[in-house]
Amino acid sequence: MPDIDFAARRPWFLDHVRALEADGAITICAFDGLNRILGFVTFDPAKAYLDQLAVTPEAKGTGAAKLLLNEARRHSPNGLVLDVNQDNARALAFYAREGFAKTAEGVNPRSGLKTWRLRWPRNA
Repeated sequence: MPDIDFAARRPWFLDHVRALEADGAITICAFDGLNRILGFVTFDPAKAYLDQLAVTPEAKGTGAAKLLLNEARRHSPNGLVLDVNQDNARALAFYAREGFAKTAEGVNPRSGLKTWRLRWPRNA
């Protein structure tokens, strides 16, 4: 999402991930052969909610996002749900390829942008 100022968002993001993990969420990171981070996924297996999935610009198209998603799936016996901005075409295409289906429409409380709720059922 090129419109997001990630540097300005960093303090909020760190607090957000800490709060998620304190409530039972798991964060898994992917690294390359030189120990550089390629991306991460943060999800709560008990709630079946995927909160964050991100890869570096250099890792886009390498399969890193799919590997991270597969780890979240492996740890989530009840499937996964997530919210994604409706204007994030790349993410929507990725999740559609991975078997997620739209189940509801919403609004991101921080940005006011329209979102889709997506679901991947474990036994689909």
